[in-house]
Amino acid sequence: MHVPDGFINAPVSAATGVVAACAIAVSLRGARRELAGTALAGDGEPGGERTAPLAGLVAAFIFAVQMLNFPVAAGTSGHLLGGALAAILVGPCTGVLCVSVVLLMQGILFADGGLTALGVNITDMAIVTTVVAYGVFRGLLKVLPRGRRSITGAAFVAALLSVPAAAVAFTLLYAIGGTTDVSLGKVATAMIGVHLLIGIGEAVITALTVGAVIAVRPDLVYGARGLTRQRLRLRVDGELVDLPDAPAAPAADPEPAAAAPRTSRRALWITGLVTSLVLAGFVSFYASANPDGLEKVAADHGIDKTVEEHASADSPLADYGVKDVGDARLSGGLAGVIGVGATVVAGSAVFWAVRRRRAPEAS
Repeated sequence: MHVPDGFINAPVSAATGVVAACAIAVSLRGARRELAGTALAGDGEPGGERTAPLAGLVAAFIFAVQMLNFPVAAGTSGHLLGGALAAILVGPCTGVLCVSVVLLMQGILFADGGLTALGVNITDMAIVTTVVAYGVFRGLLKVLPRGRRSITGAAFVAALLSVPAAAVAFTLLYAIGGTTDVSLGKVATAMIGVHLLIGIGEAVITALTVGAVIAVRPDLVYGARGLTRQRLRLRVDGELVDLPDAPAAPAADPEPAAAAPRTSRRALWITGLVTSLVLAGFVSFYASANPDGLEKVAADHGIDKTVEEHASADSPLADYGVKDVGDARLSGGLAGVIGVGATVVAGSAVFWAVRRRRAPEAS
């Protein structure tokens, strides 16, 4: 759903740029709380020490998975937007920054999404998806039983609804600042219809990823904070009675680490990075070549008549290929690996800087 230059006129593009800048400023402040707000966990590290690297990795993973277009209808494909995934894993404010970093890397390095339309894309793909998804997610957790399955299920629904919400947001922006004379009803029907289908893919990817992280390190999932184990209950005379809490172990005789096996933070980070590199560098070659939902709607209804050439069209990585590398598989794979590397470095730098600025405020 990357909007190119020319779809939305200059005044609306500028206005969304202001909205995006304000949202990023607010998110920077919120991200400081999210990155530093986790209590000490079993590894003895404060929240920021554990969450900041994960946030950079989340941005790189979203970049990688966005290269994997999947078919959703005849001649149409879709890809992950990532707002729901980022919000649930690292928090809504940090999630806005994650997706914004991805969009910035894509626009500058790969000529994907217009530079003058960067405000439109951040507003639509980073802000709307994250806010809607996290709102739905938290609302569902209030009525569902507290447990890992509830978190995974809520993540599925939140991601599913976030994609058509982004389609509605684009339709509204097009209604205000569209540069072509196309029926708003046709645009709305086509955009929402195809993105409902894309939302299913988004929901599956989000739920699987959130479930996988929760399975090994639930303490690192922002959306799982406060998740407590259900108390054991015993049926006595036909009634369920809470069992008393077990006495705490003496400080001098701590429970051996082997009794509670878990994946280390470093191992999780390395696994996530390797997975991102494999997805972007190898699996992306097998992604659907069909246009995504917005491209298909734009081509079918003539919205793309006013599209402008991208300012980074001459980039050596434009269109997710390395210039002067003749082999398509190698060219695309190298571009994907470079993109993951650039995104994880840029994202990690941003989140480390945000985390470090928290220390003077807290002192």
